[in-house]
Amino acid sequence: MSKRVFLKSLLAGMITLSLGLSVAQADNEVLKIGFVGVTSGPAAAWGISNQRSMETRAAWINETGGVKIGDKTYNVEIVAFDDQKDPKRAIAGMEKMAQEGIHYVVGPNVDDGAAAVRPVAEKNGIIYFPYAFPKTLYAPPASNAILGMVANYQSGPAIYKYLKDNKSVKKAAFVAANESDPLSQRDGGVEAAKALGLEVVSDNVTYQVDTTDFTPVLLPVIRSQPDLLVLSGVSPANAPQLIRSARELGYTGLISTETAQDAQVLKEGAGELANGFISVGGASTPEIASDMMREFVERYTKKFGEYNDESNTKVYALEYILDTLKANPEAIKDVEAFKKTVDTFEAPNPYMKGEAKLKYVGTTSFGQKRQLAVPLVVNVYQDGEFKTLFVAEVD
Repeated sequence: MSKRVFLKSLLAGMITLSLGLSVAQADNEVLKIGFVGVTSGPAAAWGISNQRSMETRAAWINETGGVKIGDKTYNVEIVAFDDQKDPKRAIAGMEKMAQEGIHYVVGPNVDDGAAAVRPVAEKNGIIYFPYAFPKTLYAPPASNAILGMVANYQSGPAIYKYLKDNKSVKKAAFVAANESDPLSQRDGGVEAAKALGLEVVSDNVTYQVDTTDFTPVLLPVIRSQPDLLVLSGVSPANAPQLIRSARELGYTGLISTETAQDAQVLKEGAGELANGFISVGGASTPEIASDMMREFVERYTKKFGEYNDESNTKVYALEYILDTLKANPEAIKDVEAFKKTVDTFEAPNPYMKGEAKLKYVGTTSFGQKRQLAVPLVVNVYQDGEFKTLFVAEVD
């Protein structure tokens, strides 16, 4: 066979294969998975990383032929709704999901929104995966919400203990926005710090989320001379402003938060002043990331032109939903079947090296398995990027 004839045959075969795959995809049923969360305003980075992670993974699944659940193969469609960090809009978003017959929804990203949608989810048979921390969402009698990340009352003690043991931290101060989420996280942080034997020198200073001058907010806190300044529940937009103000006031101690952050926002808003800032990161590090995680990062970056480290955590929700449905196909339309499967579910973790497993946890915190088992990765910001400080697990 001549080289020309061989190349023509190869090209024809590739076209036939491509057409066959397209036809197969066209024949697939569609599985809609919802997202209700914040993708605009100061906290936009939290929800954007959710939505982009889901869209990246869904496109990847569909490109490779779809996902087989039972005897059917599905293309995954992400139906997204920006709740603008407004509980009323979160309710409207969840109602939209119910109207479209969607039983599995990722989000909301904040406490108020997650609590507000609970009646709609329970009434309409929706399992939802909030990135919000109130224990009442996950503890009996509640059963429809599954925490998508590590909570502040799980990460906070781990961070404080690490800093106490390794950085000689003895005194901590807490600052929070005057909203329910940050205030709740502050209270949990204060309790955890005291339980570890730290002296809490300030725990009542708050600020409005639209504050532009943080100097008068932070001045009394800095005067209390903490070793550690905790920015409880701080949004990605407010974090660099608070850090800059603290450093310009002469504070030289450690600064941390239990919320995930955006390295690019820190770089643009605080520059070198943000070096040393400690936050909860995505559930992956170069040391534990699998080939599939690396490919996910590449696909995400190619699709959106940038990458958010928090998506190392946000990639898990869709994977858990699909793998749990694979384990019990009846759960496609029956969320009670999904709940029963949660207790015994276990599958290989495709995003980590080694023998790591996808499983549901949370018994210690909630009295039942209503949390995704994702690694707790704590980062420190340095010169425009996050570096891993330590990795831990929660039950």
